[in-house]
Amino acid sequence: MTTTGARMPAAERRLELVETAVRVFSEGSYRGTTTAEIARAAGVSEPTLYRHFASKRDLYFAALDHVWAQGKASWEAALEKEPNVLAALEAIGRNHFGVRDCKRQLSELWVQALSEATEDPELRKYLRRHLREVHGFFADILRRGQEEGVLNADRDVDAEAWNFISGSILGMVGRRVGLLDDAEVSRIRASRLAWLTA
Repeated sequence: MTTTGARMPAAERRLELVETAVRVFSEGSYRGTTTAEIARAAGVSEPTLYRHFASKRDLYFAALDHVWAQGKASWEAALEKEPNVLAALEAIGRNHFGVRDCKRQLSELWVQALSEATEDPELRKYLRRHLREVHGFFADILRRGQEEGVLNADRDVDAEAWNFISGSILGMVGRRVGLLDDAEVSRIRASRLAWLTA
């Protein structure tokens, strides 16, 4: 959605920059991607980018927040449409909801952030808060499934929510190095679901 030279409202421009940043960061890396590269991909000048974001780090945070908001909205849509949590988990697993791309982008951005967090205290602090929010969301979903009687009441939902997050990271690492293909990731997902319902 490049609009080179076109004037647009600040909120639209900011969204376009964030969506471009998601794509460019996902295709490259946090460290290797420059703001000049993102600006060029968005069809704007670098000073225009800096009018919306004070730094590459701020743009990265906005990119992570954007992808998480999209993924969360897809999860919420599945939960609203399906009769219970188990049916929603199964529908998402069959890709009936737009979680897959968001999940891949989010996992990609997490892996990049994790590799940089030791040297960047602000990134580490942000990532800690962000992952706790994601964890809380999944723990609430699993707790709801237990209350509905479709998930095993003996499972520790806080631990299982961390397993959801670690599974996303494992899937991304596996795809990056050719360790896991989609069929293997599907088997892992099915095994986790069997454990949650057994």
